[in-house]
Amino acid sequence: MTATSKLVNAASKLRTVAHLRSSTIPSDLIKSSAALLSSVPTGGKHALPDLPYDYGALEPKVSAETMTLHHTKHHNTYVTNLNVGMEKLDAAVSAGDASAIIALQGAIKFNGGGHVNHTLFWENMCPPDSSQAELKEGTQLMDLVNSNFGGLSNLRDEMTPAALGVQGSGWAWLGYNKKTGRLEIATCPNQDPLEATTGLVPLVGIDVWEHAYYVDYRNVRPDYVNAFFDIINWDVAEERLAACK
Repeated sequence: MTATSKLVNAASKLRTVAHLRSSTIPSDLIKSSAALLSSVPTGGKHALPDLPYDYGALEPKVSAETMTLHHTKHHNTYVTNLNVGMEKLDAAVSAGDASAIIALQGAIKFNGGGHVNHTLFWENMCPPDSSQAELKEGTQLMDLVNSNFGGLSNLRDEMTPAALGVQGSGWAWLGYNKKTGRLEIATCPNQDPLEATTGLVPLVGIDVWEHAYYVDYRNVRPDYVNAFFDIINWDVAEERLAACK
């Protein structure tokens, strides 16, 4: 089924529900549910993406053990739970069950955010000896880093305490504000996705959930964050910036 046909089917189903129970289901809930159902990829389920490198490619900054557990266990759990949530949402929409639709929003946001965040995360890392780990002069991104932060070292000096300051679990992001044309550093709790919650386009994300670094750094988050800057794929960040302009 194509994305267009899925959207048509979801919208049609929800229009029927809205017509039957318009006093029960708020219009914003109908719209958000339609968007969620139409986002399901071809094949009917979200899938765990392959990594663009081997599990051991980021060593010694991040071990193969950490990457294997993080990808095959943690990210895979978000994908599995997201698919379960979407199936339940589809059933709730078909039944016109407003209470069930509302009850599912939190789990779908959490697991959907976990899937979105980790998919971006894998792509914005690269081996430490790769040319991609260098922010290149003359690129749009380097120009913005220089104009907005006064250089890469200053960006690092601002992003590091932001990542360390996340209480409990969450993410630190370098994002692009399309309204102002500026780069911004932001943090998100738990698995809240950056663009959906702040409007910023994610360029580089640092996962500061303990499962991202505990095997290698135990509970010493500063060591992990410092090491992370050596495996940022700046070429991917540049591509993300170019895509949103």
